[in-house]
Amino acid sequence: MHATVALCTGAYRLSKRMTGQVMDDVFGVPMSVGTVSQSEQATTQVLDPPVEEARACVEAQDVAHLDETSWRQGDKRAWLWVAVTSMVTVFVVRLSRGGQVARELLGEGFAGMLVTDRYSAYNWYPVRWRQLCWAHLLRDFEAIRGRGGVCEEIGDALLAQAHQMFSWWHRVREETLKRSTFRSYMTPLRCEVERLLEAGSQCGVAKTQGTCQEILKRREALWTFVQVDGVEPTNNTAERALRPGVLWRKGSFGTQSEEGSRFVANMMTVVATLQQQQRNVLAYLTAAHAAALRGEAAPSLLPKSAQKSQAAA
Repeated sequence: MHATVALCTGAYRLSKRMTGQVMDDVFGVPMSVGTVSQSEQATTQVLDPPVEEARACVEAQDVAHLDETSWRQGDKRAWLWVAVTSMVTVFVVRLSRGGQVARELLGEGFAGMLVTDRYSAYNWYPVRWRQLCWAHLLRDFEAIRGRGGVCEEIGDALLAQAHQMFSWWHRVREETLKRSTFRSYMTPLRCEVERLLEAGSQCGVAKTQGTCQEILKRREALWTFVQVDGVEPTNNTAERALRPGVLWRKGSFGTQSEEGSRFVANMMTVVATLQQQQRNVLAYLTAAHAAALRGEAAPSLLPKSAQKSQAAA
């Protein structure tokens, strides 16, 4: 354990030294490790208000995608969480992987549609307002098929239905299939998928039975995307948003303190949200620091349309 912590700490310090070296080599601005740390702290403080505004914005959205991935904070295991909406993408680092973090990200007043995988931390949210990720379900069906025998038959049949569903869904997105027609196509497919899951829940193979029973508990959340516009059948949006965080973790072995984790969450929120809105990240950070030097608030991370709505309200 001590060797691991020492390695992580060394890698984290090395990344800061590399940052200082880049500043010197590329911009001609020599920076020590301490100066890099001070700059991070200053940036965190400058970004706190707009990031908090973005977090509050999540609560008012119609659809949110949530996901989480492992992280390290000092010698403790942590998790990097993300909430992706049509307006903002918000990150937090927490020492918990429990449902209270999902509640924190969404806000107490969130009443939209929640798209996630089947992880139990999201089970507190009403099933009628959820969409389970079909990309994860495909993996479940592959695992069922891989057990052979009757499981192979059930898994093959479930995969065939899922692939047909995705074929139709892609046509809906390409606007070559009307949503009303898609809904009519999905009625018998839904019945067949649920019939196969019922068969799997009684097939005599413990793992397959358990998987099918768990899916059936939330069967209503399999089909939300069919009826509700704006809801996707997968949680790929949140998974893609987490990938830069995974690369950051692999490169630096996480963070050494709560303050460092706050810097990571703020920076990832700013970068992802601005990219989502096709705004320039460097220009925003420059404007934010310039505003702080003038004693003014940093620019908002919300789209201009949302800023105008808030001003009118």
